[in-house]
Amino acid sequence: MSFISFHDITKRFPGVLALDGVSFEVARGGCHALIGENGAGKSTLGKILAGVYTADDGEIQLAGQPIHPANPLIARQLGIAMVHQELAFCPNLTVAENLCLGDLPAHAGWLDRSRMRQQARAMLDEIEADIDVDRPIGELSTGQEQLVQIAAALGTQAQVIVMDEPTSSLSAHESEHLFKLLAHLKERGITVIYVSHRLEEIFQLCDTVTVLRDGRQVATERVADTNRDRIIHQMIGREVVSHTPKNMSRPPGDEVLRVENLSSPGKFNNVSFSLRAGEVLGFAGLVGAGRSEVAQAIFGLDDAATGKVFVHGKELSLGDVNAALAAGIGLLPEDRKRLGLVLKMNCRENTSLAALDRLTRSGFVRRSEEQSLVQRHTERLQVRTPSFEAPIDGLSGGNQQKIALAKWLARECDILIVDEPTRGVDVGAKAEIHRLLDELACQGLAVLLISSELPEVMNLSRRILVMREGELVGELERADFSQANLMRLMAGVEAGAVG
Repeated sequence: MSFISFHDITKRFPGVLALDGVSFEVARGGCHALIGENGAGKSTLGKILAGVYTADDGEIQLAGQPIHPANPLIARQLGIAMVHQELAFCPNLTVAENLCLGDLPAHAGWLDRSRMRQQARAMLDEIEADIDVDRPIGELSTGQEQLVQIAAALGTQAQVIVMDEPTSSLSAHESEHLFKLLAHLKERGITVIYVSHRLEEIFQLCDTVTVLRDGRQVATERVADTNRDRIIHQMIGREVVSHTPKNMSRPPGDEVLRVENLSSPGKFNNVSFSLRAGEVLGFAGLVGAGRSEVAQAIFGLDDAATGKVFVHGKELSLGDVNAALAAGIGLLPEDRKRLGLVLKMNCRENTSLAALDRLTRSGFVRRSEEQSLVQRHTERLQVRTPSFEAPIDGLSGGNQQKIALAKWLARECDILIVDEPTRGVDVGAKAEIHRLLDELACQGLAVLLISSELPEVMNLSRRILVMREGELVGELERADFSQANLMRLMAGVEAGAVG
């Protein structure tokens, strides 16, 4: 029986028709998947239901009654909540303050902080998330932020929850925990609209799937009645084939990066490794293991870091981003919106940002060279944008990710650190980014890959380093790669206990 009905939903942004007459129905108490390429309109549709955007045309019905969620507060009053792919909190407030922001407990007209903390802990306990409620949200990892968002959605007693790429920054262990939670939500009769690019999740979790392409509905069918190849063809109209990376057949070159006893108080301790030209070195670990923090320290973003970093045999000054850039290091961060892009700038400005020192003369940017550079790298990554002058915040998450990567390709680094490079990216774009990283390695670039997707890190890497609780706890050669071996090291479980 239909619980939510979308009728001819249309949404336009400047230069883009994001949704074009989308119509389908969602059953009560099920898990309904929304899938499609980047820019297909999935997140836009979810945000319209959750009151973040307002449709230009069309109607939404909930339990047979027309609804008009003009803002998130109205949506919440209707029993609709959303777990966003990107940060949706006030970063300077604590976890407790953010979780209770819509309904702050008071006593005699004053904020009751003790009760606020208790409420926040209860909300986190419901999803078994061990997060300090007194920590500022801005200090959490992206994966931890997503767990807090899930707790916030459940805390509103929502009957409909839109989840936009909820596992994009979660490790395999945290994802399994989320899957169990989703099964519990379905038992309680809560309706979940699940936006994801991960087909394995769709088949594991969802009852029904709607495929969008270029803002239009292509198909809505039961998951049991379809298959992976059919969905991919509906999404992109072509087959995606996975290959063993070509760089594996080539011997790596000389050592280009050596890290010795790198430490940062409260983050990680005594991390040592080396990276060679033409090698893709994987970093695996649970959320909070310290992988991103190590990358940031190498790039000069941690003033408290100690130890030694050598690039081409020369010691690098720690805590100095300019020194890292001069040494040929680039960093694609996990959080593209806060750290990877300048949202008030357009696509051209973001793409050329890291290479401006090479494009300027007498303080002026050589526009023709900039245009050529931007066009070359955006075409290489097949970025979908109305124009190079289009605002970056108007692009889909996947196309934003491509621009964030294009910025470092334009810089022509010797060492590229990529932190969750395919987060929020569809299956077709993911294959393109994988091919590009392989191509870069074949050209002699040294790549440090951080990924919470074990199949991704196993497919692309020649070696994998595993971190747990800020410590480097193991290294696996390609012949020893398996999810069981990685999970054993990541979780600190004895070999005999994995099964």
